[in-house]
Amino acid sequence: MNDSTPAATPASRTSSTTSPPQTALITGASGGIGYELAKLFATDRYNLVLVARSGEKLNQLANELQTQHGIRVSVVSVDLAEPAAPKFLFDQLRRDRVDVDVLVNNAGFGVFGEFSQMPEAEILDQIQVNITALTRLTKLFLAPMIERRAGRIMNVASTAAFQPGPLMAVYYASKAFVLSFSEALANELRGSGVTVCCFCPGATNTGFAKRAGLEGSRLFNQIGATNVEAVARDGYRGLMAGRTLVISGMHNWLVAESVRFAPRKLVTAVSRWITEKAGS
Repeated sequence: MNDSTPAATPASRTSSTTSPPQTALITGASGGIGYELAKLFATDRYNLVLVARSGEKLNQLANELQTQHGIRVSVVSVDLAEPAAPKFLFDQLRRDRVDVDVLVNNAGFGVFGEFSQMPEAEILDQIQVNITALTRLTKLFLAPMIERRAGRIMNVASTAAFQPGPLMAVYYASKAFVLSFSEALANELRGSGVTVCCFCPGATNTGFAKRAGLEGSRLFNQIGATNVEAVARDGYRGLMAGRTLVISGMHNWLVAESVRFAPRKLVTAVSRWITEKAGS
């Protein structure tokens, strides 16, 4: 299957029941896509390391998954907007002798508004979480994977990666970085035993829209969002199939493909119209 095809075709999951349990680390695991991915990994008997700011939510999820699936779940409450957080996380797992077989860089957020009016802290935090922390975590956990000649990395981008995004300029640009970085890294790692998957969901029913201030946008208010469980399944299947690029949903795939051929000014104008509040 071509790497840029939509993730609508069912694919069997890879189970670890016939070999020693593997461990998946998921950032942004307290809700949304990260939460659903954690449940999918648990179903396939992966031990888990769950990372997010909310320790309370993570502990609830950990108890739920341990009880239901008999797996081991570790919780690390850390804010990836803090520059030292990725190294802190890596060092803690090394001290605990936890080998990470699958790294899922899911944490990320966006903020609605014009760049010139946005507080500098919000701009820099988006770059820190969406780009810097993702890149550093990949760097840290990649070396042991290469040494073992086995591992999987999923970097969660977005269909926002395929075009500029007025009114969310930093978020869209950060996801374009994730897409380009992941595809290049996947090429570099051919034959290493390590695969890299860039997962690009579209609008999804999670807490993202509320945090970003997008609840009244045409994208979420008129066009509509996709069920988070279905989106997570698309990403999980693509990761396990070793695909480099996974776009969730046929509609999103068609949009991502179409922007390659449309005039850039038109693409940017349409992107703004979708992001604007309904009635603007």
